[in-house]
Parts: sequence; C-alpha cells; structure tokens
Amino acid sequence: MTRGLLIVDVQNDFTEGGALGVDGGAAVAQRISEHLAAHRDEYALVAASRDWHDGGNDNGGHFATSAAPDFTVTWPVHCVAGTPGAEYHPALDTSDIEVHVRKGQGKPAYSAFEGTTEDGRSLAEVLAERGITDLDVVGIATDYCVRASALDALESGERVRVLTDLVAGVAPETSAAALEEFRAVGVETV
Repeated sequence: MTRGLLIVDVQNDFTEGGALGVDGGAAVAQRISEHLAAHRDEYALVAASRDWHDGGNDNGGHFATSAAPDFTVTWPVHCVAGTPGAEYHPALDTSDIEVHVRKGQGKPAYSAFEGTTEDGRSLAEVLAERGITDLDVVGIATDYCVRASALDALESGERVRVLTDLVAGVAPETSAAALEEFRAVGVETV
C-alpha cells in the first residue's frame, strides 16, 4: 500500500467571505494543516487541486453571465486565475504539497482528475507514476468537488477514503447524500 493525500479546492473563494463561501471552510483549512503536521510521514505524495478559471468568459457556461446562477450548473464568478479568490486559503499550510492541479481553465470541472499539473500531466498519471494505490481525499466541497474527485479516484483504481472531519459541504442534505453515495460505491468514510 502506498498512500497519497488529495486536498481539494481549499481556496479563498470557497471559504467564508469568498464568492462561493462554504461554512466551515476556514476551519477545514486549519484542520488539514494540523492533520498534515501530525501525519505527513503516512503519505508518499501530497497533491492539491484548485479551480483555476479563465477571466473574461463564462468558462463553458460554468459562470452565470446572462441570468442568476442556479447553483447546480451555473455559478457566480469564482476562482479566476491569478486573483486572490483562486489562491489557497492562508490557514492551509502548502509547504508539503508536491503536486498542484489546476482545473476549469475555460470549462466546467469539478473533479481534480479533470485538471492538469503545471507541467501538463493529469492527476491519474501522477498517481500512477508515484505508485499511489490508496488515496485520502479532503477539502471543499463535500457535495461537489470532493464528491467528484473521490468518485473519479475510485474509477481510476485507487482505494479511496474521505476523511469526514477534513471536509466542508455546501448544504447539509447534499453533503449527507454524497457521504451515503461514497459508502454505497466503496469509498471509505472515516
């Protein structure tokens, strides 16, 4: 077993005060940092994803530009590349992150597996190169990007755990449904 940690979208725009702030997001950023400080030696790889959307366009319909966002398919402008909202939350200690994945970039993207590293590789390629067989997934938001990333990790052949004290969701109902879905398909929740 070779375990990796995937930190999903712990960004300013997804924490309190951000364009799509999730309650508890800042606390999750802090708890992830504490977890890493206590458990760094358990991980052969630490990767993190960020939404990294284009400015000046609707990113393939992801940004609501002509009508109010429906918060399902269309969203307010968020995590525009190079803006403070796209940066990691300051409570997240990024010093142990070895691989940074950017997703979106002109199109809707929820899963870290839809993004690319700074050198153009996919997360699946990086995990395979590093021999990662087991992946812990943490971050924001339980019911959207954490959900999509955990399910894609399972689909790519990883044994997946979602660490439930290190995630924050948009809504209690959809977050609970995501956790139930994880258990139903074989993603461990701990």
